[in-house]
Amino acid sequence: MSSPAGQPPQILVIEAGRTERHYWADLWRYRELLGFLAWRDIKVRYQQTLLGAAWALVQPLASVAIFTFVFGRLAKMPGGNEPYFIVVMAGQLAWQLFANTLSSASGSLVGNSHLISKVYFPRLAVPLSTVAVALVDFAILLGLYAVALAWTGTVPTFRALLLPLFIILALLLALGAGLWLAALTVRFRDFRIVVPFLLQIGVFATPVGYRTDFLPNWQGLLALNPMTGVIDAFRWCLLGPGTAFHWQSMGFSLAWAAMLIFTGVWYFRRTEKSFADII
Repeated sequence: MSSPAGQPPQILVIEAGRTERHYWADLWRYRELLGFLAWRDIKVRYQQTLLGAAWALVQPLASVAIFTFVFGRLAKMPGGNEPYFIVVMAGQLAWQLFANTLSSASGSLVGNSHLISKVYFPRLAVPLSTVAVALVDFAILLGLYAVALAWTGTVPTFRALLLPLFIILALLLALGAGLWLAALTVRFRDFRIVVPFLLQIGVFATPVGYRTDFLPNWQGLLALNPMTGVIDAFRWCLLGPGTAFHWQSMGFSLAWAAMLIFTGVWYFRRTEKSFADII
């Protein structure tokens, strides 16, 4: 392998069982490839488009408008002390990050079949690289949310400093499920249709358009959804001091994240050897 000037050349030894023993070291060694894949995805998403980065706002803003009208105006769901669209935007931030990461990760292997079938590298780098685009979209939407807060006079508390922890939790949930779906999509292409369908249903089964603290009879059931705790935590961070932290839903979210990420990595690694043969 080539190495930077002034450094001794790196030698890649190919031997039986080496991939298993040195997989995580190889993943670190190929970190430049991971960065290249991430940058390529960002450029593909935003280059040669009429509206550019504005596309990252069109879908979530349309969802915010629909949820605000349906749940805020028609269903008369309470929003607390904040304007209802601010409540929806806080939930949309978490959901959009999760949905974008899950959707991109699940189809990442099939989308990079030309690389997987020709070159060796730790395949885990492919779904991991999809996080970059989701984070760019999230940053754009978070900037718009900050503008909305300033316009409405809503002032978050110091709890906003804890938001990165819950961003990581949303990414772990999405990546854990995404690793399962990425590996399954290689063998069963039906999942390329199933995943968008599940996300379309999931947005209504998840409290994006309403607050769980105003639905006490349904809180236990809603807490079973792994994204409920994340969305509740986002609102706890970003809304005013009257928003409570829901330990029950957060406990379920943490348990789901641990289970999905460990089993997702296990299944991905178990099936990784066959990707090049069947993709």
